[in-house]
Amino acid sequence: MDRVALRGLRARGHHGVFPHEREEGQTFVVDLVLGLDTRPAAAADDLAKTVHYGVVAEQVVEVVEGEPVDLIETLAERIAERCLGHEAVREVEVVVHKPEAPITVPFDDVTITITRSRA
Repeated sequence: MDRVALRGLRARGHHGVFPHEREEGQTFVVDLVLGLDTRPAAAADDLAKTVHYGVVAEQVVEVVEGEPVDLIETLAERIAERCLGHEAVREVEVVVHKPEAPITVPFDDVTITITRSRA
């Protein structure tokens, strides 16, 4: 399986379990690795036979900016579902970063990584 990666997609969302997270929002960063067979697209030099990563990026931002959820696990799952909605995508790895997580000690980042594929 071939891989198309998008790294560092940024959007402001209102996800979290605390009221201030829901009210103020914060920046979330998403990394994706899309698994697909790129041979048909490469042979025909045809975008319609692969995944349009620009469209995927816009959809991921829509999910992050959309309906709030409590957990980044839920957010990652919703992103994976959108990615798998593209016919060419057979598998997706989603990493959601929450660099502004409400943690009381110094830290660099909090992430969840999930991998989903078509059944």
